[in-house]
Amino acid sequence: MENASRAFLDAVRKSMRQIRTAIGSATINPDLLTAAERNQYQGYLHREDTNAAILDLAKSGVAIKDIVRRTGHSRGLVRRVLRGQRSDVFRVRENSLEVYLPWLDAQWSAGHRNGIQLWRELTRQGFHGCLRVVTEWATRRRKAEKMDCEPLSRTPSARTVARLMTIGRDDLSKSQTATVAAIEGGVPQLVEAREVVAAFQAMIRKKSLADLEPWLERARSSLVAAFANGVAKDRAAVSAAINSRW
Repeated sequence: MENASRAFLDAVRKSMRQIRTAIGSATINPDLLTAAERNQYQGYLHREDTNAAILDLAKSGVAIKDIVRRTGHSRGLVRRVLRGQRSDVFRVRENSLEVYLPWLDAQWSAGHRNGIQLWRELTRQGFHGCLRVVTEWATRRRKAEKMDCEPLSRTPSARTVARLMTIGRDDLSKSQTATVAAIEGGVPQLVEAREVVAAFQAMIRKKSLADLEPWLERARSSLVAAFANGVAKDRAAVSAAINSRW
């Protein structure tokens, strides 16, 4: 069960670029970034340029050894790009505010915008971060509004997306529900991966060995194909796990 959940998390990580686009945060405004994030963003742009150059050469029929010679990059890096193993997503730095963002958004909308006071209220709720984390968040929100932007958009971490997509809708806030709906509409292959993982877990619970072959056939063409291949290689153990009451 744990391996299946980990496989879905890996599928989410592979889809972060599409997720960012689906929830409307694919465009980064450097003016809304901290100094550290601006440095990260510059590195992200450099890697994106490198990836694009390599992919363009490959699409033109240039052999790997010639791509290495033309770009000056290592063969290993070129291979990772061509295999899709170097897909990069710039994401606003995840910090200790992650779980408090819905509360902060509500307070901000209600007009409570003093960073120090927000920090004090958060500490009463168990927040252990420093004052600077909260005041920096408030400053960025002010900048976003001053620039006539929508509220600062953040891409949740892959782990957060995986959790939101696998818990009951009744347990989600309105904003979380909207986020999940956007992801499901924009990244249908991730929905398929979730269903494949859920089917595997149901198969184990129900001890339904007859479902194993159809499941493998479906899973091999999904984002959790690596997990399916692992199950196929260890078929005897998986079959025993399904049949055994242990």
